[in-house]
Amino acid sequence: MSSAMHRSIQVAEPGGDMSLVRVDTQEPGPGQVRIAVEACGVCHSDELIIAGHIPGTTFPVTTGHEIAGRIDAIGGNVTGWSVGDRVAVGWYGGSCGHCDACREGDGVLCPELQVPGVAYAGGFADSVVVPAVALAAVPDELTAVEAAPLACAGVTVYNALRRSSARSGDTVAILGLGGLGHLGVQFASKMGFNTVAMARGPEKASLAHKLGASHYIDTATENMADALQALRGAKVVLATVTNAAAMSAAVNGLGRRGELIIAGVAMDPLNITPLQLVGGAKRVQGHASGIAVDTQDTMRFAAQSGVRAWTEEVPLEEAGAAFQKMVSGQARFRMVLTTGN
Repeated sequence: MSSAMHRSIQVAEPGGDMSLVRVDTQEPGPGQVRIAVEACGVCHSDELIIAGHIPGTTFPVTTGHEIAGRIDAIGGNVTGWSVGDRVAVGWYGGSCGHCDACREGDGVLCPELQVPGVAYAGGFADSVVVPAVALAAVPDELTAVEAAPLACAGVTVYNALRRSSARSGDTVAILGLGGLGHLGVQFASKMGFNTVAMARGPEKASLAHKLGASHYIDTATENMADALQALRGAKVVLATVTNAAAMSAAVNGLGRRGELIIAGVAMDPLNITPLQLVGGAKRVQGHASGIAVDTQDTMRFAAQSGVRAWTEEVPLEEAGAAFQKMVSGQARFRMVLTTGN
């Protein structure tokens, strides 16, 4: 970038308000690239970062980990990337490279995982410097606004589904129709699953079918487990909500050797008995997004299949309002900040 400074959204203290400031534009060091940010999604995890709940966060903080833009500078010892390349960076923003998790290609579980906004300034800005290992190539078919939510929300649900035991034709239920859930329904449908959407309220039925669901369960009026069992039980329930009670209620809706995969973060305990799991040999597991190549796979599949996040574009300077709309649950379904780069 020609300017030595750029705009950045900062929060001065845990739980503080967002402010638009100007900061020095960094040059990338060895193993790093600088990205001219074009779009950055607003994720529920940004709320945890801003609140200071993620260990390692220092203030003032610039959050943002659904980043899409173009490389505009490259540091030393970086190969395979060029200035001008379209790239995205998600929750996985780099890792140590030498631990067992990294060596097994599981760097998202690295003890030294680098999350944008925690390990370094994130994407609520015109410019961000990231480790080259965190880069995912953006397909030509996707705009920056379309790519950004796929770098966290998208890869989280796509990776969870493709790594599950479900196979084409199996019944897969998506619990929740928010930022993750509306993508989960689309991916599940395009992957050939008998897709069930589950959310509160009859008004969401038409939305669920528009996203590709074959069935809709209104969890406010229907017994979730009974409704799933009427469909012969779910092979997978992907929980994208932040409600532990709703997650717990899904277990009895699983079929034989069914899986409850938890992608939504809740602080309350699950209410599940060992008997529920032993009967039917069911499993409960957590799932954490994926590494850069998983994000790249997610975007490639989305480009090929037509999966797209439903977004609302907001200029960077209105980040505070966009964040509050997300927190209040009014976003339909992903707020995306744009810079004009």
